[in-house]
Amino acid sequence: MLKYKGYSNHVEYDDEAKLFHGEVLDTRDVITVQGRSVDEIELSFRDSIEDYLDFCRERGEEPEKPFSGKLVLRMSPELHHKVSIKASKSGKSVNKWISDTLESG
Repeated sequence: MLKYKGYSNHVEYDDEAKLFHGEVLDTRDVITVQGRSVDEIELSFRDSIEDYLDFCRERGEEPEKPFSGKLVLRMSPELHHKVSIKASKSGKSVNKWISDTLESG
């Protein structure tokens, strides 16, 4: 997995086309890369991110940030109640309890 300016890219190899190709994972915008060597795919990834950031600047738009630290989570009311009770018993907020639980798993 490649990383650049907080963005990640999963790369696969197509043995028929003899080509590496991938897509940036951290945005809903479609940002793709390709190359015939590791050096080419790394350069393509960096160039694609820079092009995306330039495009957003030119349009006066904020680029999607890879991760904001906010997560919207939907669950049943019963599970929400259980989580709230567990968080309360541990002396933590629901957010802190979920974060700690996920980090320890």
